[in-house]
Amino acid sequence: MAEKSHGTGAHTGADGGHGGGFPPFESSTFASQLVSLVIAFVALYVIVSRIALPRVESVIDARQNAIEGDLAAAQKLKDESDAALKAYETELASARSRAQAIGNETREKLNAAAEAERKTLEDQLATKLAAAEKQIAATREAAMSNVRGIAADAAGAIVQRLTGELPDKKTVSKAVDASLKG
Repeated sequence: MAEKSHGTGAHTGADGGHGGGFPPFESSTFASQLVSLVIAFVALYVIVSRIALPRVESVIDARQNAIEGDLAAAQKLKDESDAALKAYETELASARSRAQAIGNETREKLNAAAEAERKTLEDQLATKLAAAEKQIAATREAAMSNVRGIAADAAGAIVQRLTGELPDKKTVSKAVDASLKG
């Protein structure tokens, strides 16, 4: 298949092969291939065992230590919060019992004072009772007039909020008086 040119001696076609099979399967190169493979394996083993594995191991150890430290800190905080919760519950129970005792004591004092006051009022003269009733009536009237004013103001504000217009004070006052009488 090779063609020769006239006078130059150059080939125009390529030779068909190297003369054997697949190079790694040639028996003449087995020894050199095995030596190269052993050298490459030893070099790779040294690099991995001396450089890569210690770095990976140190990273894994650091992560494990960090996890263990975080778990220990979390357990410590949980224990502290449990202790604080128990102390809080104890204080709360103590405060409730003290409050109940104070309430009972105050109730007894107030009941005794009310009983003494009742006896004192029964012993007073009729004129003092009449004066007290007049004063109560005057106070009630003042309170009721104050209630009417507060009710009128509240009703006016509600109507203004609902309708958007300020109602007439006279109309609001009449409506409040009607509702208080009814």
